Amino acid sequence: MNPRARLFLLVFAVLLVGQASAHHNMTAVFDFNDRVTVTGTLTAIDWRNPHTYFTVEVKGAGGAIETWQIEGPSPSFFRIRDVGKPDFEDSVGKTVTVELSRARDKSRSGLIRTFTLSNGKIVSACPQNC
Repeated sequence: MNPRARLFLLVFAVLLVGQASAHHNMTAVFDFNDRVTVTGTLTAIDWRNPHTYFTVEVKGAGGAIETWQIEGPSPSFFRIRDVGKPDFEDSVGKTVTVELSRARDKSRSGLIRTFTLSNGKIVSACPQNC
C-alpha cells in the first residue's frame, strides 16, 4: 500500500473513532423503566445533530416553576416521520406534554418517549427511545 493511502486510512480511522466515542449510551444516562410525564410550557428548542433538546417549564409542588431539559433523537429522525422544526416552533410558548425516560441521576431531565405538541399532534420517539 502506498504511503498516501496509508495516511488517508489513518486519518479516516482517527476521525471515525472520535465520532464514535463522542456518542453516549442512552441506557447509561436514562432509566427506561422510570417513566415520567410532564406538562408545561415549551420555552426553548435546540434543533441540531446529533440530538435535539427541548426546555419545558412545569409547575411543581406549591406552584414553583421547574425547568425540565429533554433530549430527543436527531432532526433526521423526526423528518422521516413527517415532523419538522416548524412543528415544534409552533408550540413554543404553549402547553405541551412529554412522556420521557428520566435521567438516572434523578435530575429534571429525560429522553423523549412521546411528545404531544400544542396542537394535539403526538410525536413518538419509539422504538428508538423506548
